Amino acid sequence: MERRTFLGALTGGLLAAPLAAEAQEAGKVWRIGLLSADSIELDKPYRAAFQEGLRELQYVEGRNVVIEQRHADGRREQFPALAVELVRSKIDVLVVHGYLEAVRADEQASSAIPIIFVANPDPIASGIVASLARPGGRITGLWDMHSDLAAKRLELLKGVVPSLSRVAVLHTASPIYRRALKDTQTAALALGLTVVPVEIGSSAGRADIDGVFATIRRERAEALNVLFAAAGIHQKRVADLAVERGVLTMGTSRRSAESGYLMSYGASFPELYRRAATYVDKILKGARPADLPVEQPTKLELIINLKTAKALGLTIPPSLLARADQVIE
Repeated sequence: MERRTFLGALTGGLLAAPLAAEAQEAGKVWRIGLLSADSIELDKPYRAAFQEGLRELQYVEGRNVVIEQRHADGRREQFPALAVELVRSKIDVLVVHGYLEAVRADEQASSAIPIIFVANPDPIASGIVASLARPGGRITGLWDMHSDLAAKRLELLKGVVPSLSRVAVLHTASPIYRRALKDTQTAALALGLTVVPVEIGSSAGRADIDGVFATIRRERAEALNVLFAAAGIHQKRVADLAVERGVLTMGTSRRSAESGYLMSYGASFPELYRRAATYVDKILKGARPADLPVEQPTKLELIINLKTAKALGLTIPPSLLARADQVIE
C-alpha cells in the first residue's frame, strides 16, 4: 500500500538521516521520546507500564535511559511542533500513542528517528505501514484491532438490552474511522441493528458533543458506540449526557468505562505500552523497524460500569458480569 502524504513529510523530517544501528553501547544513556494526544495525568498508567517493560529489559530511567515526554492535551494540531521538540532533544527512538498519522515533521527537524506506534487502530489504512508482516520503512509497532472487534461490541450492547434496535456510531471523517464505521455497519446487519452514523470533527468542543446528543435524540438511537478516540478529551461529557438522556454507551478502552461509559471492550493499552518496550530494546540493539512485524493485542478487556448501569435503570446479566475483566461499582 502506498504511504499517505503525512508519511512523505515524516520521511523528509524525522526520518531524514540513517538509523542508529550499532549494538547497545556499554555506558550509553539512551534517549526515548514519548508523544501523546493526552495530558500527563491521563498518560500516567501508560508511562508506568512502559517503564515496567523497560526495567524488565534492564533499562532503568535515570541510569541508562532518559524519557522525553510531550503531550498535546487533546489538541492534535500540536503534534508537528511537539515532534520537532523531541527530535531536537536528540532522542534515539520515538514512541507515539495511536495518532502517528497526525505527526508531521517540521522542515527544521533533520534527525532520523525510528518510530514505534502504540494502539494505532488501523496502521495499513492510515498509510503508516505497507503490511503488518513487513512494515517497510522505519515505522512499526502495535495496533489495537479496533475494527476487528466491532461485532463483539454490538453483541455486548444487545446482551444488556436484547430489544436494542438503533445504535448511533460516533466517528470522524478520517480513513481509519470510515473503515471502522463500515465494519460496524456490517456487524449490525447480522445482529438486526440499525446504525446511525454521527460524524464529529477531530478537534471537537463541548458544543459539538452536545450536538451529537441532539442527533441521537432526533434519530431515536438507544445506544452510542464511540469509535476509538472520536470523543477526544470529552469522554466524561459524553458519559454524563448519555446517562441524562438514557442512552447506553460503549467505548473501546478502559478509560471509557472509567469516564462513565456503560461498557468498554478493547485492547489493554497499558499492556501494549509494556510490550512497546520490547520494540525499543530491539531497535536500540540494531534491529530495523522494517523487519519488525506489527503485533496485535494479546489481552482484550471487558470493563462494565455498574454505577452507570444503575443510573440507567439497567440490570447487567450475571453471565455478562462473570465475563468482565473489571466491574466498576
